Amino acid sequence: MYTSIDSSHYPDLNENDDVSFSDPPQPPCSQGHRSSFNLETHHGGSICLHCFSNLISNPLSPTLHVSYALSQLSRSLSHSSFLQSLFTFHPHFLVSPLVSALSCFDDEPIAVQVVDLVRVLSDSALNDSVCHEFVDRVSALISSADLAWSSRQLHMIHCLGVLLNCDKGDLYAHIKDMYSLISILVTGLQLPSEEIRGEILFVLYKVSILQSISAEGDGSDILIPFCPKLLYLLGDVLMKTQNDDVRSNCIALLTMLARRHLLREACEYDAYMLSSGGVHSQEFEDGTKGLLVNLLAEAIKGPLLSSESEVQIGALDFLFHYLSSEGTSDSHIRVMVEENIADYVFEIVRLSGYKDPAVKMCLQVLDLLSIAEEAFRLRLVVGFSTLISVLRYVAEVPFHPVQCETLKLIYECVSKCPGTVSTSQLEELVLVLTRMLRKYSDGEMGMLPETFIIACSIIAALIRSPSCNGALDLSKSIEEVMKHATSACLYASERNINQVLQCLYLLKEAYVYSHDGNSTDSSKLELRSCILDICRTHLLPWLVTGINEMEEEIVLGLLETFHSILLLQSSTNFAETLISSHWFSFSYGCLGLFTGDRMKYRIYLLLSSLMDSLLGKDSGKSIRDAALHLPTDPGDLLFVLGQRSPNSLDLLPCQSSVLLIMYTSSLYDERLADEKLVLASRDFIGLVHEDRNFLG
Repeated sequence: MYTSIDSSHYPDLNENDDVSFSDPPQPPCSQGHRSSFNLETHHGGSICLHCFSNLISNPLSPTLHVSYALSQLSRSLSHSSFLQSLFTFHPHFLVSPLVSALSCFDDEPIAVQVVDLVRVLSDSALNDSVCHEFVDRVSALISSADLAWSSRQLHMIHCLGVLLNCDKGDLYAHIKDMYSLISILVTGLQLPSEEIRGEILFVLYKVSILQSISAEGDGSDILIPFCPKLLYLLGDVLMKTQNDDVRSNCIALLTMLARRHLLREACEYDAYMLSSGGVHSQEFEDGTKGLLVNLLAEAIKGPLLSSESEVQIGALDFLFHYLSSEGTSDSHIRVMVEENIADYVFEIVRLSGYKDPAVKMCLQVLDLLSIAEEAFRLRLVVGFSTLISVLRYVAEVPFHPVQCETLKLIYECVSKCPGTVSTSQLEELVLVLTRMLRKYSDGEMGMLPETFIIACSIIAALIRSPSCNGALDLSKSIEEVMKHATSACLYASERNINQVLQCLYLLKEAYVYSHDGNSTDSSKLELRSCILDICRTHLLPWLVTGINEMEEEIVLGLLETFHSILLLQSSTNFAETLISSHWFSFSYGCLGLFTGDRMKYRIYLLLSSLMDSLLGKDSGKSIRDAALHLPTDPGDLLFVLGQRSPNSLDLLPCQSSVLLIMYTSSLYDERLADEKLVLASRDFIGLVHEDRNFLG
């Protein structure tokens, strides 16, 4: 928007100013006008307001004389005594002649002088009525179209813009014929003059803003009747202009329209045309063919390439509000990506030195563009190195507003296009993410749960990438990551379920990584040992002691993690660790707390793998086969043993599983039932004979 002219050299007056007046009063002027119109100036002269008015209102007056008179009035207004006299006796006298002067002369210097005087009088008046009258008269002249599209009309529109930029009450209410004014202005946007377009855009913007805060507003937007034609005109103006002021005004207006969802109608039409394939089937009133989204995509490229950072930021702000507005569909976003807008945004980030505010705005836009997954992915691969540079910056700023968006885009590339990540990029990513997690776990830097989750997801994806499974060994870095991630989850003041689950997922991936490639390498052995130590000294005690307060999802996640370790481990170390924690009793205690089938299946699967580890391969197969049919209460184990049903195909595997569980638990001094009760079971001896080979 245009900046108002500096008025610091003009004093503001209020009713309590102590100003002395000339005494005696001035005599009448040489034309015989009353002495009350003759005001003394600071330098001892006087100005007859009547003569001044006649001079500047007469289109036949020599421009030199008019300019001199205006300059003398301007000098006099810089002194409080003259201002006080004027606003005390003739507060509105100059309004009409100044507006007339603006409509009489094509001379630009005179127009500049008049507009400056209008602004000074509006700002300095003791009340808002002077500014209100100016707005009334100027807007009426523009609406009448009497000035056609002459330079005087341009000056009048500029003057209205200056007035609307004043903070003088409800200015919107003093524009009498708003529809005619907007209609004239919209028509003027079709003129080839950039100067006229710039002034019109500013006035349209201010009118719309003022309507939203006016008591005269009825809730509807004054610009609605002029859409979508206005939207296409704005797109055309933005595409053709090379002037950054015009660009700024146009973008500001478009952004406001997007915020108010006034692009919805055009977006809905675009969506229909995109879905039906009729992209070029309609010609609009202004002669424009095609879709608004294509026009805007092409038009916004100029501002994105501007050397003025404010213009670039404004363009990015518009893109953000347009892409996130409720009328914008995935098809619109895909068109924006296909028109290479993402490439422009990546370039802005690169040239910005990876600093705010460009980084913040660019990443917000890129995050929205990523909705067009397939089309965006090609651009993402090209801009991946730029994202890594951005991550270096945002990772050091606690709760940076686009920290999460940056990580999301990186994860998208790492997970969907793993072959594009070079070894050096992989190493740098792991280094930056490790530093983030270390600061988070040490309490040096806060982190949103979503940020933590995506950071862990990226590391897990990197571990699986081809670059990581080659000659590159990240065992040491992953070991540090696991320590910090686990510490951050377990000892946080407020537990977040998704955070814990993502940490457990990363731990499983890290344990798999420690077995890949040269699994006997010392660094991988150390990583494996570190993960087992985390499970043994942190996760297992946390689960056993805190299960009564834990959510079922976390318990399931921990059990799944322990199960995956049992499946991969060749030794019995971890199995013996679980057994030493009275795992059989704990398992049935867990089934007592969580009665669903998911927990039941997970508990028995883990017990089956525990048997495999302790008693030999496939020892727990019967438990796996009968998992969903086994009881959840240890007291029901004896009941299962006492059943006889020759026709039941599920009973024998269940009884075999129960015997295995009771036998193994007794080997490790856990009694799930009294031995006397077991021996008293009616069919126990027969079952023992049937399963003698099973028990060895």
